[in-house]
Amino acid sequence: MHCPFCRHTDTKVLDSRVAEDGCSIRRRRSCQSCEQRFTTLELMQLTVLKRSGATEAFDRDKAIRGVRKACGGRPVSEDDLARLGQQVEDALRASGQAEFPAHQIGMAILEPLRELDDVAFLRFASVYKQYESAEDFEIEIASLRRHRSEQLASMLDGGELEPTSAGSG
Repeated sequence: MHCPFCRHTDTKVLDSRVAEDGCSIRRRRSCQSCEQRFTTLELMQLTVLKRSGATEAFDRDKAIRGVRKACGGRPVSEDDLARLGQQVEDALRASGQAEFPAHQIGMAILEPLRELDDVAFLRFASVYKQYESAEDFEIEIASLRRHRSEQLASMLDGGELEPTSAGSG
C-alpha cells in the first residue's frame, strides 16, 4: 500500500474493522516514513466467468441493462432497477464467493425481479431458463401464481392484511 502523502510503500495497519455495509473492511493505516495516517477501504472484487472461459469484473450496470430490456413497456422505474441491481450484488457478496458463472448471475436476478414485475420476470426467465415451449411458460406462470398465493396467505396470517367479505359494501 502506497502512502497517499509521500508515496512510500511501507505502511502499518493500526486498526481493521468490518464496514457498516458488511461487505468491506475499513483499515486505519500509518506511513512508516512520513507518519501520516490514512484510511483504506477494501472491497471484495466480484468476477464473472463467461461462457468463453474469459473472466471480467462484475458490472452492476451491465446486469441492469439486461433487466431493463425485459422491463420494456412495464411500470418499472430506474429507481426500481437500481434497487434490484443492489439486491443482486448484495446477494452475490453474501454468498462468500468471488467468482460466478454468468448464468448464475442471471439466475440471481430472477428472485428480486419476480417480486418487482411478473411480466418482466417471465421475459427474463424465458432467456435464462431457456424455455423451449409454451408449456415451459405455463409451468412458470403456475409457479408465479403459487408464489403470489403463498405471499397473500403469509400476509393474512401475519396480520398485515385484513380479510374482506365478498359482497359487502
